[in-house]
Amino acid sequence: MRRASMDFKILNRESVYQGRAFKVQKVFLELPNQKQRYYDLVDHNDSVTILPIDKNGDVYFVTQYRLGSESQLLELPAGVIEDNEPPHVCALREIQEEIGMAAENLQLLGDFYLVPGYSNEHMYTYLATGLYPSALNPDADEFLNISRIPYAQVLEMMRSGKIQDAKSLATLALALPILGFSSFFICAFFLKLLFFLRYFPL
Repeated sequence: MRRASMDFKILNRESVYQGRAFKVQKVFLELPNQKQRYYDLVDHNDSVTILPIDKNGDVYFVTQYRLGSESQLLELPAGVIEDNEPPHVCALREIQEEIGMAAENLQLLGDFYLVPGYSNEHMYTYLATGLYPSALNPDADEFLNISRIPYAQVLEMMRSGKIQDAKSLATLALALPILGFSSFFICAFFLKLLFFLRYFPL
């Protein structure tokens, strides 16, 4: 089977917008057919999402307003990695800021690009256990409601579509093998997640 060349070459970058949370670049590419075109790229710091679960099996969530959905969304704690900050340090900081807890144990679940079609943001996901109170001052522009939900209920919320935040769904899915759920459920959930992303792209 013949395969087409997949060599792409970045020729130039131009900064077109500097926002509070991200930059936008115009990136000029040479395509495999030697033609040239440009793409808009959202240049965003990497980020983390954390699944904090306590000794009773309750998962900590936050609810906050999201402009993109124009609604309050239930999400796992998450945040942007500061310049030169290790991802795990950011994860520990974020749960202190957002839910007022520290963790004795932090396990990397996986990492992925959020929307690689137009952004370079790369996300790291963690499972946080051994939780104990240890609060940091939250960001001035964050207005969060904290909730604890039993893990069995979280699974039902994943299935029923009550959790609409993709990074939270992905983090919960990555934690399923570690938390001991069946391969049948894992396959079924990933199929549902793929269906969701197919028809409701980020």
